[in-house]
Amino acid sequence: MLDSKIPSGSLKDKWTNHKFNLKLVNPANKRKYKVLVVGTGLAGASASASLSEMGYQVDVFCFQDSPRRAHSIAAQGGINAAKNYPNDGDSIKRLFYDTIKGGDFRAREANVYRLAEVSNNIIDQCVAQGVPFAREYSGYLENRSFGGAQVSRTFYARGQTGQQLLLGAYSALMKEVARGSVNMYPRTEMLDLVVIDGVAKGIIVRDLVTGKLSSHVGDAVVLATGGYGNVFYLSTNAKGSNVTAIWRAHKKGAFLANPCYTQIHPTCIPIHGDYQSKLTLMSESLRNDGRVWVPKDKNDKRNPAEISEQERDYFLERKYPSFGNLVPRDIASRNAKEQCDAGKGVGGGQAVYLDFADAINRLGEPVIRERYGNLFDMYQKITDHNPYKTPMMIYPAVHYTMGGLWVDYNLMSNLPGLFVIGEANFSDHGANRLGASALMQGLADGYFVLPYTIGDYLAKSAPVAKNLTEHSMFQESFRHADERIKYLLSIKGKRTVDDFHRELGRLLWDKCGMARNESGLREALGRIPAIRDEFWQNVTIRGSEGELNQNLEKAGRVADFLEFADLLVTDALHRRESCGGHFREEFQTPEGEALRNDNEFAYVAAWEFTGVGRGPNLHKEELKFEEVHLAQRSYK
Repeated sequence: MLDSKIPSGSLKDKWTNHKFNLKLVNPANKRKYKVLVVGTGLAGASASASLSEMGYQVDVFCFQDSPRRAHSIAAQGGINAAKNYPNDGDSIKRLFYDTIKGGDFRAREANVYRLAEVSNNIIDQCVAQGVPFAREYSGYLENRSFGGAQVSRTFYARGQTGQQLLLGAYSALMKEVARGSVNMYPRTEMLDLVVIDGVAKGIIVRDLVTGKLSSHVGDAVVLATGGYGNVFYLSTNAKGSNVTAIWRAHKKGAFLANPCYTQIHPTCIPIHGDYQSKLTLMSESLRNDGRVWVPKDKNDKRNPAEISEQERDYFLERKYPSFGNLVPRDIASRNAKEQCDAGKGVGGGQAVYLDFADAINRLGEPVIRERYGNLFDMYQKITDHNPYKTPMMIYPAVHYTMGGLWVDYNLMSNLPGLFVIGEANFSDHGANRLGASALMQGLADGYFVLPYTIGDYLAKSAPVAKNLTEHSMFQESFRHADERIKYLLSIKGKRTVDDFHRELGRLLWDKCGMARNESGLREALGRIPAIRDEFWQNVTIRGSEGELNQNLEKAGRVADFLEFADLLVTDALHRRESCGGHFREEFQTPEGEALRNDNEFAYVAAWEFTGVGRGPNLHKEELKFEEVHLAQRSYK
C-alpha cells in the first residue's frame, strides 16, 4: 500500500499541525538550493514566484513564448472559495463536502479539506495583486453559483477569470525574474526526468527555437504541466497541451494515478466538421442563467422560437429538481448524451439547447451582457448565431483530467525530489471535478501548499553538486532524448502526425469517452498497439532538429499519447464500477446513474511503468472516509 503521509489528528487541524511539524530551511540556506519548475500556468507561475520570494534559486521552464499563453487563461467561469459573502450557508466544511461528493467519493479527505481551508487565502492574495473580480454595486466581491453546489461561492471576472488570475501570478513571477531571482527559459520543452539512485535530480530540455538540448540540475523538480485531455485529439485544451512531462517522469518510475478519470464538460460548442482541430468551451457559469432543453418530440425540427414551453423538455430540471441545471458536469454531460442518443438532439442531432430567454426577460439584456458578454460574443463569432436572440447549442467535450501523477499529502511523488502540482497531479478532485475548482487547486498548490512542504524535503538533503550533469544518468538521459529525435526524423513515412493523433482520438472517444464498456475497452486495447507500431514506421516529419519545428514537437507528444493511451484504457477496464467521469455502462443504477463499488474500488489506482506494451503494475492507496458518509450520490 502507498503511504500518503496524511497527518494524524482531526481533519480541521491536520494542515495547521502539519505545517508546524515540517522542517524549515533558514533564510541563508535557502539561497543554496535550486528548484526546477516545469510549467508556467497558474500552478507553476504561483509556485515559482512564491519559492523565489522565500529565497530559493528557481529555474522555470515555459514551452510558450510567454507564461501569459498558458492554458490557464481558458478557464472562464470562476474560482471557488468558502468566504460565504452571500450569507447563504457556505463554510469550509460545506465546500469540502461538496467537493468530496462531487468527486463521487474518490478523493482523499485530507487533501480536499486543506483545499477548502486555503481557498479563502487565495481570494485575498489575488485581490491584493489587483485581480479585477466582479463586484456588487456596494463594492463587495460578487459571487455566482456553479454545478454541484447549492450556494454561491464562485468569484469571477466576467468570462475571463483564468486570464485575470494568470496575469496576477504572471506579474508576481516576472517581478522575481526582473530582480534576478528566477531564471526563465521560454520556448523550452522538458524531454526527460533525470533520476539518480531513485531521486529526481534534474531534467533534459529542448530549446524549441534552436533545437538545442541541455541538462539542468536541481535539488527538487516541480512539474506543473497540466492535463492530458488532448489524448482524445478533440478537446477544449490548447493544441499544445500534452502528456509528455508526466509521461516521461512515469517512465522513470513515478506512479500515474487514476488516468481513466477524464472529465467531459457539458457546455461546449458542438463539433462542426471532420477536420476540426479543437473544441471551444462555453463556461459552466452560463448554466446559472441558461436553461437546458430539447424538444419532447424527437421528430420536432422547428426553430426553437416556434416550440412552446409545453413542447420542451427541461430534462435536468425535471430529473434533478434540487440542483436543476447546476448538477455536476459528469451528470449534465451524460444526460445531454442520453437525449441525443434518444433522437432528441438539435442542430444535426449532436447538441442540446442552452436558452437565456427567461433570464433576459427577468433581468434584462444589459445584466446578461455584463455577466457573460465576452462569452456570448465568442459564441456568435464561431457559430454566426446571436445567443441573445436564439438559444445556444451545446454538446459535451473532453475538458479536464482528474488523473495524474500520484503524490502524497506533501505533493511529492513516489520519487523523492519530484513534486507535482495543479492538474498534473491526481490529488484533489476524485472522479469528477466541480466547476471553478481547477483554478482553486492550481493556486492553492502554488501559493499555499508547496512552499511549505518542499522545504521539509530540502531541509533533509544537502544542496546538489553543480557539476552533476557529468553523472552517467544525465549523460544517458541526454543521449536517449537526442536519439529519439533523430529516429523520428529518419522515418520518412507517408502519414502526418495529426492523422495518427486523429485516429487515436476517435478510437478513445468512441471506446473510452463519455461511456465505456468492457468489449469496447478491450477492442481499444487491441487496436492501440497497431496504431503505435504504424506511427513508428510510417509517420512523416518535415524539417530538421536544429530549428523551430512544430511538426517535430507534435510528433514527440503524439508518440507519448500513443503509449499513454494503453494505460488510460487499462485503468478504465480495471475499474469495474462507475464513478464520476468514469461511466461503465455495465455498472449503473436502475435510473441510469453511476453505480460505485465501494467494497472493491474505494482506492486510488497508482500504476507503475514496466515497459511499452507491457502490463503495468498496480499499487493501491486505500481511501478512508472519517468525516463523510459513503452514499450513492444524489442531486435530485
